[in-house]
Amino acid sequence: MKNYKFYLSDIDDDTSLKNASSIAVDGEFSGLDPKTDRLQLLQLCDGSDFVHLIKFEKNYNAPNLKNILENNRIKKIFHFGRADLGFLKQHLNINVANIFDTKIASKISRKFSSRHGYKDLCRDLININLSKEYQTSDWGKSIEEYSEDQITYACKDVLYLHRIRSELEKILKRENKLELAEKCFGFLETRTSLDLAGLTIDIFEH
Repeated sequence: MKNYKFYLSDIDDDTSLKNASSIAVDGEFSGLDPKTDRLQLLQLCDGSDFVHLIKFEKNYNAPNLKNILENNRIKKIFHFGRADLGFLKQHLNINVANIFDTKIASKISRKFSSRHGYKDLCRDLININLSKEYQTSDWGKSIEEYSEDQITYACKDVLYLHRIRSELEKILKRENKLELAEKCFGFLETRTSLDLAGLTIDIFEH
């Protein structure tokens, strides 16, 4: 796969992403805790077959990325965005606006299924079988050390999110659940702030 471009620390100011109506976003981390682990790679796709890959080293300063992700005009599509949003807020002080989360959408619209992972949605909704072999790869390596298979894996994490969103929106509309889902998406920023404050429990639970 060669339809990608790497950037160091931030995307270019003149990237086509700033004119996109929606952008799929996914991150790769050194661990699961945004307070102790690092954001190492961020993948972005505007619904085409081209992926923008931002490699983070020690410099967490990405004003161009911040402008795009905080732009309320652009819909940002995540799968389990709670994780990505925590790292973006902790390391880059980015408060992502206008979110669609495919995992939340699947849980609300597909109550008949217990399978809501990205691999499951690719298979069930758009008939694509994905390998998660590189899910636990070392993304802290330099760009030159990434294998082509690793890069392909990272790209595929965003390449199909637009199509999955489209299929889930059809079900949400059919079941009159789109408004409910959108309210849940809107709560993600607060949920992220709670996580970063150490309140990872369900605060609404008795």
